[in-house]
Amino acid sequence: MDPGDPACDPASDPATRDPTGDPTAQSVPTGQDPLLFLQSLQMLWSTRELRQLREEAWRGFAALDDPLTSLLDMLDGSQGWRGRGPSLEAWVACELKRWLQTRPRPRPAQGSPGLKQLQARAVRVLAESPPSLVEPLVSIFQLQDADRSPLLAHIHRLHQEGRFKEAVVLGTKLQLQPDLDFETMSAPLLLQDKVHLVERYVDSLPDLQQRLLALLDSWCQPGFDIRVVARWYPQVTSVRLERLSPRELSRQVLRLLERYGLDPALCPNMITQQHLAALRYLCHKRLVERSLSQESWAEHVQGLVGQNQWLQEQLLQLLTAHNDAAVVARCVLDLSLPTEQLPATVATELNRLRLQEGTTEAPFEDREDDHYQLPIAREDIHFLASWEALSRHQEELLQPGQVVGVDLEWKPSFCAGGRPRASLMQVAVEGRVFLLDLPKLLSPAGGPAPRAFSRLVSRLLSEPSVTKLGYGMAGDLRSLGASYPALAHAEKQLRGSLDLLQVHKQMRVVDMPAPGVDGARGPRGLSLLVQQVLGKPLDKTQQLSNWDRRPLGEGQLVYAATDAYCLLEVYWALCREPARFHLSGDLARSLRLGRSDRSRMQEPPRLQKALASPRQVPAEGVAIPEVRARAFRVVCDSMLQGLARSLRCLGVDVLVLGAGEDHRRAAEVARQEGRVILTSGLPYQKLRAQVGAGRCLSVDCSLRARQQAKAVLRHFNVRVTPADIFSRCQACNCDQYLKVSKDMMKQLVWLGSHPEGPSSTGDKTTQNEDERETGSAPEEAPGCGTYDPPCRWLEEADLRSRAPATLGNGTRLQLAGVPAGVLQRRALRHFYCCTGCGKVFWEGSHLGRVAAHFQEVLEGAPGSREPGQAPGPAGSSD
Repeated sequence: MDPGDPACDPASDPATRDPTGDPTAQSVPTGQDPLLFLQSLQMLWSTRELRQLREEAWRGFAALDDPLTSLLDMLDGSQGWRGRGPSLEAWVACELKRWLQTRPRPRPAQGSPGLKQLQARAVRVLAESPPSLVEPLVSIFQLQDADRSPLLAHIHRLHQEGRFKEAVVLGTKLQLQPDLDFETMSAPLLLQDKVHLVERYVDSLPDLQQRLLALLDSWCQPGFDIRVVARWYPQVTSVRLERLSPRELSRQVLRLLERYGLDPALCPNMITQQHLAALRYLCHKRLVERSLSQESWAEHVQGLVGQNQWLQEQLLQLLTAHNDAAVVARCVLDLSLPTEQLPATVATELNRLRLQEGTTEAPFEDREDDHYQLPIAREDIHFLASWEALSRHQEELLQPGQVVGVDLEWKPSFCAGGRPRASLMQVAVEGRVFLLDLPKLLSPAGGPAPRAFSRLVSRLLSEPSVTKLGYGMAGDLRSLGASYPALAHAEKQLRGSLDLLQVHKQMRVVDMPAPGVDGARGPRGLSLLVQQVLGKPLDKTQQLSNWDRRPLGEGQLVYAATDAYCLLEVYWALCREPARFHLSGDLARSLRLGRSDRSRMQEPPRLQKALASPRQVPAEGVAIPEVRARAFRVVCDSMLQGLARSLRCLGVDVLVLGAGEDHRRAAEVARQEGRVILTSGLPYQKLRAQVGAGRCLSVDCSLRARQQAKAVLRHFNVRVTPADIFSRCQACNCDQYLKVSKDMMKQLVWLGSHPEGPSSTGDKTTQNEDERETGSAPEEAPGCGTYDPPCRWLEEADLRSRAPATLGNGTRLQLAGVPAGVLQRRALRHFYCCTGCGKVFWEGSHLGRVAAHFQEVLEGAPGSREPGQAPGPAGSSD
């Protein structure tokens, strides 16, 4: 029993109470010798009879004339506590601390000679104490108020010996932070990525909190080499350089700034690093994706760079790495960047541009013919910045039975922090789009207008007869509520809505590539949906423009209107041609789940009929044949490791290219072994040309691995049964296991060594250490029974050696992380080992969780898709 259990308190035991009711009046004689007292407890300590041990200890404390002096005598006369393992002396000290807290006794007065003598002795003991004795000694003898000189000397000695963690922990407990050099104490721990100890060290000390931020920020300084700091502390042997990059340090600084509520201006180097990261992102959007207009790019970059010479140099390096001299020259000219170190070709192009008067045309702007065009006239786009103007259109906005498209825009933020305030709300009805200037309409200085506008928005969202279309509408409404308190309940008010994002996730378009089909320029999200349904993607070059700027540019107005109006056209197209997009009954169920729980309205009639229709045959007239999971074979690029593990979890044979391996290798493997290629996007077109249509799929990397797996299975009509779960090793793709009896596993673990470091074994039900089962009995997975793959038992003849445990094929079993608690489970009868990599698994509750996660694609599970239903896309985007 835990000695901390109140039930173990002898004061609560009637057998130990004095008849007068005083729980401390015991029958034990006073004046007991401390060492004899310790010896009397030794037998109970060895048997771990903790309840009785505590009772005897507390009786002994009551019998001691001076418990504090007796504790020191006990420690001086014993050697058992001087090691690093658990000791009876350390346990007695902790119990004495607890006993003193529950039974106040007169103590030496603060500053009295008696207390000073006890503290001096305690400090000498502390100098040799393991960490387990530090806390009780500090508390019992009030060492935080003792003479600081010997304590400081001891902390400095710990630091010199390289025991940095102990030094900081002791300094924290003794509250000696003001007397210790902050950087000397904290830097070694920061180098070892032990920030949590330093945070505890500076807790409730605002001055030290600022110094911590200043130190971390100094390490973010451009050109700073953290290895210089590491050389100052040669005892630090495990420097985590990957955790000390400017990018990682900037994240730590941001987190601490938020935690301590301090001004980011205190950390200028962190801000500079954030700006550099934003510049890289913007240059990628402009020069690689070509999805940002030159005007918007120049405005954002100018705001980030300013007059910072180092950022100007970094920007020039980013620009000159791009081979298009005309593009680089236009950027240098628009930003008035220094020209001294420009390459000759860029300098020549720059001079040509300067000679061209009135030239404002930016290079490589996409032609209008390449993108979806707004089908309404410019005069049908209404920008409304006052309640008077908006009130004239109330009836049109709230007309019962109509369908409206809803979207939001906000100024992009390229540095960490909260999402910027929403700037514009677009509402599209048939033939018109209304652009609502949110900052103006909800301005506190607007008198009654903000309240009237809020009521109008609430009526629109809550009116069930008006179907609201959106793409990721819940997120937009949460942002709207976070931006304006008057609309805080916008998401909860929503009735009669249809989120086309949910439709897109389940929609299937035959032979239509997923996001990223043309390198980095591939459309995603709503733009991809528009391309798949209407034939052309959206022009997103204005997406990252400054939406707080007034007046908005002409390009911004058209872009905002287009983003909302395209929702209507997509909806109408889905209703007209449901067969083309394979909208199934399964999708109807998903949409009902995705809609507001408060909405009792049915789906709009035309789309409802489409969603309820049975599986449609592809345009070519040939249905996709069903394939069993274990017969489905794929090859993934190295960026899809999570997808590979999820598919292997369901029995799919998955090969993964190595990091840096040429993508052409995927085509070679696919042809030789009859595999399907799954790629993260960039090489899609080349690979597809090498293996043919239907044998290569570009996967949406914005989805989580489980979502990607479900989409792939639907796309290729893969049948997964409960027996397929964990039929293949997620780590190495091997499908051959050996069953190991518990007795043999105990022998092998006992014989084997236990190297330090993270475990390489895992629960058969999870290969994530954070989810490992530690004490529960095997659970039956709903709809799929317990785990029992067809495999034979491990026999002595299968082992090349027992220590270390090695199979006949040379595979060494990974036994180091099998927890002792798992071996003691009564309900656990056997283990499994992978013959390919040696991983060890055992059955637990994750089998049921995996079945639940993949319920809709698992044959025979409640809610799974029916045979013959249309599979969904593997490349849909959020």
